[in-house]
Amino acid sequence: MTATAPATVPASAPASDAPPSPEGLTDAAALTGRRRIAFASFVDENYLPGFLVLLRSLALTNPSVCEDFLVLHEDLRPSSIARIRALHPRIRLIRVNAGHYDSYAKGDQHNYLVRKAYFILDVFRVRDYDTIITLDTDMVVLGDLGELLRLREGIAAVPQFFYGQHKLNSGLLVIQRKYLTDAFCATIDATGRSGDYELDKHDQGILNAVLDGAFVRLDARYNFVKRRLSGDLPVPDDTAILHFTGRHKPWQGGEAGYSPAEERWHSYELTDEQFRAAYMTLPKTLHHDLVVHLGTPHVARTGSVDGARRLAQVHLDAGEYQKAAAALGSVHIPVHEAFPHEVYGRALMSLSRYQEAEAHLLLATSAPTRAATAFGRLAQMAWVGGDDTSAHAYATDGLGVDPTHRASRLMRERTVPRPPVQEGPADEQLAHVAFYMPQQGNAGDKLLPESVRLTFGQDTGPRRWHSVHAHRLFDEAALGRVNQRRGLVIGGGGLFIPDTAPNGNSGWQWNVGDEVLERIDVPIVVYAVGFNAFDGQAYGFDRFRTSLTKLVERSAFFGLRNHGSIEKVRALLPAGLRDRVRYQPCPTTVTRQLVEGWTDPARRDDTVLINAAYDRAGLRFGHDYAYFLGQLAGAVRSIGEHAEVKCVAHALDDERVAFDLRREHGISLPVVPLYDADNDAIRAEFARTKLVIGMRGHATMIPFGCGTPVISLISHPKMAYFLSDIDRPGWGVSVHDRHLGARLTERAVSLLDDHGAAVADVHGRQRELWKITESNGADIASLLSARPRTLRPTVG
Repeated sequence: MTATAPATVPASAPASDAPPSPEGLTDAAALTGRRRIAFASFVDENYLPGFLVLLRSLALTNPSVCEDFLVLHEDLRPSSIARIRALHPRIRLIRVNAGHYDSYAKGDQHNYLVRKAYFILDVFRVRDYDTIITLDTDMVVLGDLGELLRLREGIAAVPQFFYGQHKLNSGLLVIQRKYLTDAFCATIDATGRSGDYELDKHDQGILNAVLDGAFVRLDARYNFVKRRLSGDLPVPDDTAILHFTGRHKPWQGGEAGYSPAEERWHSYELTDEQFRAAYMTLPKTLHHDLVVHLGTPHVARTGSVDGARRLAQVHLDAGEYQKAAAALGSVHIPVHEAFPHEVYGRALMSLSRYQEAEAHLLLATSAPTRAATAFGRLAQMAWVGGDDTSAHAYATDGLGVDPTHRASRLMRERTVPRPPVQEGPADEQLAHVAFYMPQQGNAGDKLLPESVRLTFGQDTGPRRWHSVHAHRLFDEAALGRVNQRRGLVIGGGGLFIPDTAPNGNSGWQWNVGDEVLERIDVPIVVYAVGFNAFDGQAYGFDRFRTSLTKLVERSAFFGLRNHGSIEKVRALLPAGLRDRVRYQPCPTTVTRQLVEGWTDPARRDDTVLINAAYDRAGLRFGHDYAYFLGQLAGAVRSIGEHAEVKCVAHALDDERVAFDLRREHGISLPVVPLYDADNDAIRAEFARTKLVIGMRGHATMIPFGCGTPVISLISHPKMAYFLSDIDRPGWGVSVHDRHLGARLTERAVSLLDDHGAAVADVHGRQRELWKITESNGADIASLLSARPRTLRPTVG
């Protein structure tokens, strides 16, 4: 890290950096605290060629970065705006107030450099972002800007090379939200009107006067001025941003003595089609928005199979399955091109176009590099369709190609022939649609089906219950079996999510078409289901909305597990159906009330369990993973002075936090592999510890249900939803929090120091959820034409 903090902060800087108040319970960005970042430039017609090169260079050197780009301008022509928009999908135009700076005591408003120095100050009047990075239009990006995106403190800039280290150089500023305030703007305006600053066409005179040297100093490679290369010196290899300061710009003919530098600039002077082709052939991770923006016209013009494959891949990763299929369906894929066939097969499979998908996946098995993945998908698709024999054979083929292929191994184990389950009489059973987790699956999802069943009675086995896996196609045979039962229970868990098990029949996890759903003639109980979209994740709303509406219409009881989900779902329903949606807490949160013979532990282990999740890591952490890990490391060391800290892994990937803490920070944590545990062992592990710090939803809800104090690491809105429902928002801290380590330590130590009171508080909160569960249980029993369950006295 090359940035160094100033010794002092200017007195004019605002003291508070608290996040803005949420506009509503379902404002996902406000709930997760995910940082909003933007780039910004002041652009006019004369400097437009430079800005277009800047945009191209940014995309080609940082292809996985696509933040909003603020274009400040006085009066750009529509044709110029169109040229800008063609290069970047997230352009935001901001017209500057040309008369705003007339009252400033110095400056020739007709001089571009002076106008630019003034008008870039309008960035400080933007209120929608946590970090804004300004770039001059005579800059070209040559290297990784990740360090700038990770900065979180102060105003950062490169010190002036010629005029003293106490002044910042023009062009690059990294501004944090605490300075994007009316108070700081008032200080800028007062300084401008007073004239108490030096006006230098090469600097930010007013800002230098306000900061008086108190800025975070960045390495010169982030604003490497052209003048340092006089005499045709080569551009240093580590240069991240090259700045063509001076009168002579590369697009105006350049200047003698700077040939290597200008060659670097001209390498990004591309036509739109050259730029699109260059981006789409980069051997790097590409950003979804840029691939869609640049790749769609590129594929349409060229018919590039590899371009279509990469375009389809980003659509798939975002849950945009129809667009993925359309991208690859628009080009001719040669028979021998295995990778595009495999991706196309996955897209078609996600739309429930199973026969077409099978044909493309079989073609993909011809290439050793794609065969294991293709066989694994063929196995999964056969299993979805109820053909365990074919699924087992395909999984075996996948392992024959790659013996380490985990998906094939799990599917082969899942489809090993077993004796048929001996169920009770159909008319005494309830059918249960759920996600039944296989071996080594997510511990929370493993526990959920049993927890749901416990709310209906102590018998959770096949005598009382007929299992229907949500991900398997709900066809005529499945419909017939369900209609023989007393009723159908759907839940719990976050079944309303588009990408865990995508299908074109419903748009959510249960693979059921509207026509089949319409013919279920037993009472339907939707129980403690969650709307699980991440911040930044969207559904294919048309299909999902139609299926959701049909499900609510057909349901006798429709209960969602938090009020955030209730708000989201009600917003998608016709007005006449919204009141049918009601609150049913996740049954894992009342575990102590459900498990027969439950006793609280007489004493607890002197341990703290920490869980981190890595599915959809980009949506969880954004640019902040290294920051999160460093803050967590500090908290683990501090909390470790009070109790032994362990890593609790709900899924195999959750162990990564232990690996990363050891590699990056020298911290070794014991790992508790809950993915290998049965339900009783999961509950016992959480019941006997003193505190659980969890990122997964059920790494909070299960220990809470076992009576254990919890702290949520919030990277998903559902964590904040749950804490809001129990009126304990202080039990959560965002993974993006600017004081994450300190706040996590303070709250953990507080709960450990007064542990008896913390446990009592959990019990009190749980009693409120149990009252709701009892009341709903009585209503459901009546709907199912059965006597209400006789409830034993609740645990204290």
